[in-house]
Amino acid sequence: MPQLLRNLLAYGAIGIVVVVYLLPIYWIVVTSITPPSLIAALTPRLIPTHLARPDEPLTKETVFFGATFQNYSMLIFQHEGNEPSGRILGLSDFPLQIGNSLLIGILSTLFSVGLGTMAAYAFARFRIKAGGDLLFFVLSTRMLPAIAVVIPIFLMYRALGLLGTRTGLVLLYTVFNLSFSTYLLKGFFDDIPHEYDDAGLLDGYTRLQVFRKISLPQAVTGIAATAVFCFITAWNEFAFAQILSTQSPLTAPPSIVSRTGAGGTDWGQIAAGTVIFLIPVTLFTFAMRKHLLRGVTFGAIKR
Repeated sequence: MPQLLRNLLAYGAIGIVVVVYLLPIYWIVVTSITPPSLIAALTPRLIPTHLARPDEPLTKETVFFGATFQNYSMLIFQHEGNEPSGRILGLSDFPLQIGNSLLIGILSTLFSVGLGTMAAYAFARFRIKAGGDLLFFVLSTRMLPAIAVVIPIFLMYRALGLLGTRTGLVLLYTVFNLSFSTYLLKGFFDDIPHEYDDAGLLDGYTRLQVFRKISLPQAVTGIAATAVFCFITAWNEFAFAQILSTQSPLTAPPSIVSRTGAGGTDWGQIAAGTVIFLIPVTLFTFAMRKHLLRGVTFGAIKR
């Protein structure tokens, strides 16, 4: 096959994959800036051409439309009479829920990755009796479906007074992510030659100093990659956040879903909330992209 034809086929395949991945995101973004009266129109609106005025009449059946930020305004602020044109009375619950998701995700990621790093180093460097079985037991906690333990956890949290609290979700997400971070980070520490630690011990370092000054800097890429996965897991978690909240959703995922009900589905606010919800995790993943790429080839370290 000629080289030119191979290149065309490769770029064509990449283009198809990009379209498949980005089309849903583009659709969500477009829906979030579509006027509510046009979202359910027979002809989907795909291309915004200008910023719509509040009194602008409805356009004809066309893919072009005037963009509006009414959905974001209704999602973030409380309006008098629950109308877009009503006077803004204050912030809604959604900014607080986004803040709760961010705080819970960051704290649970720090705790799970921090504890998992120390546990993984112990599994990788020390001879632990039945260490393989113990490591499998740690990982097996992730095999249990969340719905199977949600009722016992609900009863336990109710007895401890942790229902509807950020502390409860931080502890829960830390426990669930700890097994994953331990198992994943052990593979990274296994790829670091043991001779580095032995050399540090011969130079007079304590085991803690060897861990902090030698092993930990070399495992930074693995730690960053693990942190991304743990943060995404905590950020997207829905079932426990929904059931362990009391009156109103504590985090953003249940809040976005709560806009579907018997009275109708507000697709504009759902799309706006989804766009806002995607921004922090996208920025965090983008900031860690170099560590993610290096983490894939971390095993290239040779003895």
